[in-house]
Amino acid sequence: MSVLRDATPADVEAIMDVQQEASVRALSGIFPQDRYPFPRAELTARWADEIADPTVRVLVILAHGQVAGYVAVKDDQLLHFGTATSTWGTGLAAAAHAEILELFSGEGRLWVLAGNRRARRFYEKMGWQATGRCVPEDFPPHPELVEYHLPAGSRRSSPAHDAT
Repeated sequence: MSVLRDATPADVEAIMDVQQEASVRALSGIFPQDRYPFPRAELTARWADEIADPTVRVLVILAHGQVAGYVAVKDDQLLHFGTATSTWGTGLAAAAHAEILELFSGEGRLWVLAGNRRARRFYEKMGWQATGRCVPEDFPPHPELVEYHLPAGSRRSSPAHDAT
């Protein structure tokens, strides 16, 4: 049974709730909330735009019939992927990842914050490899993003444990 379904505009607030809780918990060392509060309004607008964009595939990750995560893919690039903190360690992210790979026609690519150790461990367990390319994040304080790629022949569907 699929854990993914296409997102609709009605899902934006649930996506934002998941993203905000997980981001504040996992990234507060990178984006201290007293100086760089979670940009909810900007990200809400971005999600609405991406759901409306026919070149972006936006999906929600479901657990027990409720939105428990989000995915956005454009071509073979994983733009966004995250799960609710209540699902961390349950295997939900690994199950979603396996379905996400089916959306790629070739080598997958993504960018992840260099300091997001949890996400980087997860991607590396899934077979993703850092390319060595780095760029600054758009949001202040502009931490470094690291590019990863997943060669089409090296896809893995399940890690030793779920890390996102």
